[in-house]
Parts: sequence; C-alpha cells; structure tokens
Amino acid sequence: MTIGQPIEVLLVEDDPGDELITREAFEDNKIGNTLHVAHDGLEALDFLYQRGQHADKPRPDLILLDLNLPKYDGRQVLEKIKGDPELRAIPVVILTTSSAEEDILRSYKLFANAYVTKPVDLDQFMSVIRQIDEFFVTVVRLPGRTHT
Repeated sequence: MTIGQPIEVLLVEDDPGDELITREAFEDNKIGNTLHVAHDGLEALDFLYQRGQHADKPRPDLILLDLNLPKYDGRQVLEKIKGDPELRAIPVVILTTSSAEEDILRSYKLFANAYVTKPVDLDQFMSVIRQIDEFFVTVVRLPGRTHT
C-alpha cells in the first residue's frame, strides 16, 4: 500500500463528543494528517475562505461534514462548497447520524463525494474514521497531492 503525504482535514462538527472521538481516532490510528475543526457552518465557511481568525489556515484537502449544524447547516455548507469553482474539487464526506434516505439523496444531489452514517459504537466509529483516512490518503489521488 502506498502511503501519501499527510493531508489537511477539516472536520465540521458541533458535537464535542463526536469531535473528541474523531481526534482520538486520528491519534489511535497514528494518522499523520492535520485535523482542523469548525464548530458550525459559518466557521466552516470562514475557514474555507480563509477569513477572520482563519486567515492563515491552509485550504483543506478533505472535509468531513456533519449535516446538523448551527448557523448554516451542512447542506448549505455543501451547496456553497460545490457551487464555488475554487472549492468544489475538495472532496466532502458527509459524516452524520442521519440515515434518512432524503438526506442521503440530497447530499449526493449537492455533489457530496461520500455519505457515511456515524456508528454509535465507539470502536466502529473509530474504524470508520480510519477507513476514510486510508481511502483518501492511500487510495485516492487528491488535487495538488502526489503519492510517494
């Protein structure tokens, strides 16, 4: 398996527990990627457009996006990302508790790259994060990134 260079990951998550589990999954899986966190839709857009306190932040290579967020929900953030020529090439994985068919369909209609329902089991959740990481770092070619 070819290991790519570390990537910048933006987690858009308002639940402190899910943020903590994701951070732990990155640490436990020895994921060398940099995890940035936005706690609501507005902060996610500020991060992506490098505005305000996020002016010096790097553009992410991968976005893990919850759907149920304050200020702007994940659907609005996804629509903004995929509607912007500067941002649309960034892969967006919907990572949410919703398994509703309408959420899945709407996310793909808004050009989400993948839709993952968060497992409630801690070990399964950590496994999902590891699998997403392995897929996007070792299998997929990301724009502007080369595999070594």
